Amino acid sequence: MKNVGDELAQQLKKHNWTKNYQQLIRQAFADQEVARFIKENQTELSKEDLVRSASKVYEFVTIKKKLANGEEVPVPGYRPQLILNNHLIEVAYVPSEQLLLARKQQAVRARVRSLNMPKSVKAAQLSDYDLEGREEVAAAAGNFIEQYIAQPQTFIPGMYLEGSFGVGKTFLLGAIANGLAEEGYQSTLLHFPSFAVELKNAISGGGTLAMIESVKKAPILMLDDLGADQLSSWLRDDVLGVILQYRMQEELSTFFSSNLSMKELQEQYLTINNRGEAEPLKARRIMERIRFLAREYTVIGRNRRHS
Repeated sequence: MKNVGDELAQQLKKHNWTKNYQQLIRQAFADQEVARFIKENQTELSKEDLVRSASKVYEFVTIKKKLANGEEVPVPGYRPQLILNNHLIEVAYVPSEQLLLARKQQAVRARVRSLNMPKSVKAAQLSDYDLEGREEVAAAAGNFIEQYIAQPQTFIPGMYLEGSFGVGKTFLLGAIANGLAEEGYQSTLLHFPSFAVELKNAISGGGTLAMIESVKKAPILMLDDLGADQLSSWLRDDVLGVILQYRMQEELSTFFSSNLSMKELQEQYLTINNRGEAEPLKARRIMERIRFLAREYTVIGRNRRHS
């Protein structure tokens, strides 16, 4: 099959195809990828087989050129591929690299369940984290990802990130979640004050139990902005306490971010309820669970929300 084009032209004349169409088909068979495919399968293809495959070859070359020129194609996101089927050349459409990448990114995003979190968290990457003065906390985040990937069935304490407004605590949580998602692991990021409001609104409909169950069983849970709202005894004991108790018993990795240190969280947020009553014993019980689940890190830096 050294002179496929010439031999094909003779066959096309026998079928009384127009001269213009003959020329288009000859050009299609002159395509390097087509010629290579025919050479690789020459024992399976007769001259008549090639004639019968002409329209498919033309389709393949036409679509390939459209893709190269950035033109619209019948099957967006897919590229044509030549295959052999019962001594005939056919065209199969396989996902393009761009489509495969988009699918991978979609799968990664689906592994991060984000509730009432800023958009920036969805794209957060550890490689984009500003390391100036924060090398220790960044290294701890990277170490957690590596350890969790290496031993997903082993309990690895999370991180309690404390620091001022806008220093990147939430971004770091998102970066950790996205890093884990790229390796196939699911996380739930939850803005705790917003979650508290939703829980209160769901009381009349009896939906609080399902909401708490969904959160407490997350493989990796990240509670953002803990301590930013006014805490009731019910929210502390029957919501936060229940979630943390379950996660401690099941040894599920848990993260926190707060403008308060652990000490401040216990003394200011957990001890005094919304009625002004001091309940230090109950506060200490909650903190025991937080300290079991996470290690405290201070995040420093400028307020990036105003930069």
